[in-house]
Formats: sequence, structure tokens, C-alpha cells
Amino acid sequence: MFDTDFRNKTILITGASSGIGRQTAIDLSILGAKLILVGRDLLKLKETQNLCSLQSPIIIMGRDVTDESFPEEIVNILTSPLNGIVLNAGAVKVAPVAFLKRQDVDSLFEVNVKSNILLMQSLLRKKKIQKEASVVFISSISTVKATVGNALYNATKGALSSFAQSLALELAPKGIRVNTLLPGYIDTNILGRVRSEEEVEKHLSNYPLGRFGQPKDVSNLICFLLSDGSKWITGSQIKIDGGFSIH
Repeated sequence: MFDTDFRNKTILITGASSGIGRQTAIDLSILGAKLILVGRDLLKLKETQNLCSLQSPIIIMGRDVTDESFPEEIVNILTSPLNGIVLNAGAVKVAPVAFLKRQDVDSLFEVNVKSNILLMQSLLRKKKIQKEASVVFISSISTVKATVGNALYNATKGALSSFAQSLALELAPKGIRVNTLLPGYIDTNILGRVRSEEEVEKHLSNYPLGRFGQPKDVSNLICFLLSDGSKWITGSQIKIDGGFSIH
């Protein structure tokens, strides 16, 4: 059984206004963590805050993680180093390579890769990450099992996963753990906005467990990786995909 007492932990979550980020915030608030929640939509962030336990101290920031000033703003509001970081903010672009525009490439790498690198750089330079802290990157199962139309998205998530592994080596001497989750499709309504109903049904047939994931499925694993029960896990890329990658 891993330690579920987070009352002395301060945890930053990006992309906390919905989906995996929102569920992780809710679960960590129940465990007593002090939370810093970041998302572009302030109203949705407030909804997340309202769903969290009233016992959990929460700071919300309606900010775009790609803003140049964002890393410095995070550093400035921290009164003590972070015990946990969940880097969940991201974007999706579905299109064949022949139809991609330069702006698509730039914007997706900006959100999914560059913003995470610069945030981590700023936190490390200012010594805002506690020794023996835990960092969790949310990547994608698409980095190990490609799908048609996702070449650009796959490339950004592959870059993120590689960065996380190198970072794990750099931070290991400080006892700071860095792990990456590779979720399959999580039912947050994103797929329905970019694929037809028929395509969604066809995609579902690739999941041996017979369903898409729920945010709670991923949040459970995030909470474990942020806990003291995972102190000997770092540099891992953990599949959480309902069997999609073995189908």
C-alpha cells in the first residue's frame, strides 16, 4: 500500500481545466495536496476548483502555457519548492502530412514540447523543485503505436517522451523522479470532434478491454507516481491503454 497522505505536498498541474488534469486535481485535493492549477480557460479552471475538496488549498492561473512570461510567473508565486509536477497541457492536430501547414507544426511543438521544456528549465534554475519530488509527463501511446493522420502529434509526443527520459537521468542525483505516461484514447470528447462516429466505433474495436479510458484511470496512476510509494520508479514510459498497443 502506498502513502496517500499529500497534506505536506505542493503540486502543479497544467491543463487542469478539463479531462485528465481536472480529475487529477480532484483526486489530489481529496488526498490533501496544495494545488496550483493552470489552464487557458479561467471559467473552466474555476469549475475544476469547485469540484475539488474544500480542505485543499488551491491557486488557479488562467494562463496559456506557451506565453513567454508563464514560467517566470509560476516561479514568482511559489513560496516553497514543488513536491510534484503534472505536465498535462497539450494540443491535438489530426491531418495527413501533405495537408499540414508550417503554422500547424510550429504551434503543436510550441504547446506539446517547448512549453514543457522551458517551464522545467525555469523551475530548476530557480531551485523550485524539492529534492525527491516527482514529475509526471503526459505523452501518448501513439509514440509506440502510430495511427494514420497523427504524424505531427506523434512527433511532438515522441519528443516529449525523449526529453523526459534525459531529464530523469539529470535529476536522479537529487532523488527527483521523472516518468512519462502513455495513455491510449481517453474519453474526453476530443476524438468525437476530429473523427466521425463510424471512425470512433472502428477505433474502439482496437481496445481489447472493450472501452476507451476514463480520466480517472490515468489519475489513479498519476497519484501513485506522485506518492512516496513510487520512490524507485524513474525514467519509465508507462503504457495505460486498455491493451491497445498489444492488439
